[in-house]
Amino acid sequence: MLYGAEDRSKPLARVIMRAPGPAMAAAKPADWHYGPGFDPVQAEAQHAELARVVAASGATVHWMPSGDDGLSDAVFVQDPSFVTRHGAVVLNMGKALRRREPALHADFYKALGVPVIGQLSGDATVESGDCFWLDPDTLAVGRGARTNQAGIDALASILRPHGMAVQAYDLPWWTGPEACLHLMSLVSPLGPDIALIHAPLLPYALWADMKARGWALLHAPEDEFMQSNGLSLNVLALAPRDLVMVDGFPKTRALMEAAGCRVQVFNGDALCIACEGGPTCLTRPVLRR
Repeated sequence: MLYGAEDRSKPLARVIMRAPGPAMAAAKPADWHYGPGFDPVQAEAQHAELARVVAASGATVHWMPSGDDGLSDAVFVQDPSFVTRHGAVVLNMGKALRRREPALHADFYKALGVPVIGQLSGDATVESGDCFWLDPDTLAVGRGARTNQAGIDALASILRPHGMAVQAYDLPWWTGPEACLHLMSLVSPLGPDIALIHAPLLPYALWADMKARGWALLHAPEDEFMQSNGLSLNVLALAPRDLVMVDGFPKTRALMEAAGCRVQVFNGDALCIACEGGPTCLTRPVLRR
């Protein structure tokens, strides 16, 4: 099998990335909701640093073309799709500036030989940053500014014939719809049964469901979460408890290390902190095995 990334008990084997490239170099920060630390030259270097860490883990990186297409946020390849053992699901973005990105993913899956089992359209929106697997057959989805009920219903219809269920949870308003609060801004799976969470904003029903399933939940330090606009919580699992995160949040790192995790860091101030997307957002897992 060359695809299927829902089983977090397995290491990352194939992943899609897209370099910031000319689209991000030409981005107007105000249009894209980028912060004052945004620096496209540094962003390119920091992205390359993350890619080296991912490749060194043994995963094959498939590079999506990065052209002068005006799609600055397309570097965050997590959001427009996800991949199951049955094939890929191509989504429909809630952020208007990102509406052309799913077509890039559909074309790239064809080139990779990954079948597309469904695609959202019209007013039905889901962003994959609002999705994570509670187990290999149950997808948690956050209903909020980027993912609506029509999208959740459409997603459930795509997955149901494959024996997969969707469980929806309401996200808070927090700083408003212009900012990027995804479900995975509040919970970051570190393996199949351990996650880093920001409890004050996490839906209580999700917390209760995860506890009932036996997940160990690590409460991320509040000050580092606020200092980073939530990016201290954005942690990529290269393998169970083998992690990579943005540098600069020592208490969050120490918490995960105390729980038996190996944690690598990379510089991400000009890319991740400034542009509201961490290492999870910058990678689209295709296969875990």
